[in-house]
Amino acid sequence: MTNNENCDHYSFRFLPLCWLAATETVLLEDYFARYIVHPTRLYEQLADDLKSIIAAGNLRPGDRLPSVRRLASERHLSVSTVLQALRQLEEGGVIEARPQSGYFVCHATARRAQPDARSTPEEPVPVDVSQRVMRVLQAGRKPGVAPLAFALSDTTLLPLAALQRVYSSVVRRHPRLLESGMHIQLDNQALLRQLILRSVGWPGPLSASELVITNSCTEALALCVRAVTRPGDTVAVESPAYYLMLQLLESAGLKALEIPTDPRRGLSIEALELATRDGRVAACLLVANASNPLGSIMPDEHKRRLAKLTAERGVAVIEDDIFGDLHFGSARPWPIKAFDKTGNVMLCSSFSKSLSPALAIGYVAAGRYRSQVALQKAITSGPTNAIMQQVVADYLESGAYDRHMRLLRRHHAQQVDAMRAAVARYFPAATRMTDPQGGLVLWVELPEEIDTSALFDRAIASGVAYVPGELFSASGMYRNCLRLNCGNPFTPAIDDAVRRLSELVAQ
Repeated sequence: MTNNENCDHYSFRFLPLCWLAATETVLLEDYFARYIVHPTRLYEQLADDLKSIIAAGNLRPGDRLPSVRRLASERHLSVSTVLQALRQLEEGGVIEARPQSGYFVCHATARRAQPDARSTPEEPVPVDVSQRVMRVLQAGRKPGVAPLAFALSDTTLLPLAALQRVYSSVVRRHPRLLESGMHIQLDNQALLRQLILRSVGWPGPLSASELVITNSCTEALALCVRAVTRPGDTVAVESPAYYLMLQLLESAGLKALEIPTDPRRGLSIEALELATRDGRVAACLLVANASNPLGSIMPDEHKRRLAKLTAERGVAVIEDDIFGDLHFGSARPWPIKAFDKTGNVMLCSSFSKSLSPALAIGYVAAGRYRSQVALQKAITSGPTNAIMQQVVADYLESGAYDRHMRLLRRHHAQQVDAMRAAVARYFPAATRMTDPQGGLVLWVELPEEIDTSALFDRAIASGVAYVPGELFSASGMYRNCLRLNCGNPFTPAIDDAVRRLSELVAQ
């Protein structure tokens, strides 16, 4: 048996000694120059070699790399050296680590044009989307349907076991929390302290006196809407806007005024300025960081301008920052609230996207509207679960949250890239899509003649769920668009679901 025959598929590519023995044209001096003279740079050489193999197409997007121990054995390297090389490739976006599975070649970044901001109606309109939203969400729960509708992280990416341990510890250390029968809101001081600490460094950090702990971000938003509006009022929203925000306006008997929104820079400040000149807008409801469904992050200067403009014109700002911690950049983007000098901005968020939907812990930094929000909280849902408040407080204080979020952000960025690559691979050439800067969703704009609402039933029958674009508009815009969830690891099953959806689009 020859030396070549002793080398399997990966050995042939990764073991230099085997390669040397079988290839007469390679000089021995080159081997020593590469692998002996600079032993402290062995991880860089391994990283370069793996990168070359991937670039040559010998390992394709989605392929699994040999195990760490296998690479170490074949290269005669330590496990730590191999891990260092893999970390370098991971940080460079060449490969990705999947829990309990190993390392995989990343999908190539998809090159497609982004959608343009669209002109929106000049007049506010009543909202009527709830029934259609519920129909879509119920269909997305059917067994066997690919989970591309709900904007949720896969449970394998969430620290559920760690949270269970914290929960057990809290119940053991604070048994009287189980006896709580208070009917008034008692916000956990340790949780308030942690929320305030997370705002240190903002131009305007949070204050305990403005915070209200809620059961979710949805509840926080609803409390704020009811605190600053009356039935019949007009609320400015992004376009496209998260359908749940539209549902909140619908339930409160409010009208929506859609403001053009850029997939890169968020809501148009110029358009908002024009819309608020005559005093008809009572509030502005938006997502500045990782907008849902666009994934855009508003530049700081625009946030500063928006805070100043709305304060001057008496327009209350309700800001959903639930995806703020799920940014893909190097630094956590500040919310509009950070630039609020008058208490006019109400910042809403929760830990449902980052830790677990079951925690049921959110909050609002309500500024000068705190008393109105607290009153709405008292008469609608009462106090927030005391045990869960302490669980979140302890988890934040331990430092585990920040470590978890670094990993979760990396997973989501990779999953979004993989979804973009699949859409680029399968969908019609005229398809446009966003390039999200955070979050876990992808907005896809199809050719004009395609109606994603009309297509929905066939997609469900084919085992694929999504959210039709018209549900993100009070006026029924975006019928040729759809939103895809990227919160799940990108598996062959997900790839196949995208392919099946593309086939329906092409029919």
